[in-house]
Amino acid sequence: MSEDDIGQSRYAAMRWNTPLSEEHAALLLARLDPPAGATIVDLGCGWGELLVRAVAAAPGGASGTGVDSDESLLERGRALAAGRGLEGMVEFVSARAEEWDGVADRLLCVGASHAWGGSAVALEALYRRAKPGGRLLFGDGCWEQPPTAAAARLFDEVLSLEAFVAAASAAGWRVLSLTTADQREWDDFESTWRAGREEWLLARPGSSQAAQQHRALDDRLAEYLSVYRGVLGFCYLILARPAR
Repeated sequence: MSEDDIGQSRYAAMRWNTPLSEEHAALLLARLDPPAGATIVDLGCGWGELLVRAVAAAPGGASGTGVDSDESLLERGRALAAGRGLEGMVEFVSARAEEWDGVADRLLCVGASHAWGGSAVALEALYRRAKPGGRLLFGDGCWEQPPTAAAARLFDEVLSLEAFVAAASAAGWRVLSLTTADQREWDDFESTWRAGREEWLLARPGSSQAAQQHRALDDRLAEYLSVYRGVLGFCYLILARPAR
């Protein structure tokens, strides 16, 4: 990794860009329950680890499409799909998530509600992208505890868990499953977010960017510990669009 690659080092140690354990992910994908031959679309997919797993687990030759505007992450996704033997079954499309205008049997949208302007607006838009009888795995930040003024300033457009569920119901969805990230998942997420850059810095102690990156990482850790650890949560909903 060259000195120019520090931006991508942010993701280097991450399985996926969300606070989520392997066990929790398997539960969510089982509850998403794609039918044989399903079309599965991940909007704001990043490198598409969850999408690839959903397609691999689906019966009867499901097809997957990942949509994201970061071409470097899409390239990682294409390599990931090829490495899992899913070439021809999973494609990655360079586009803004909110501009995708198809419909699918199963949708995933995790940590990408900002593309539409927040959770409530995203849930309404995604309802129109699900086929009748379809399902959505939707994940987004929520307040685990009432936020302090500092936390509220840092994270705008975040809903309480109750408001989050109310927004899903108001958009027409039926809530099939509700789970939240636990503290270990959050700690692992924050640690792996920092880990790629920490490794980058350890390998380049004389880099001209070292001091700036050290400050940024130290600030992020301090902010996590003092402002939003145990306050900002992350909710995962499995939502169904009624068949009629």
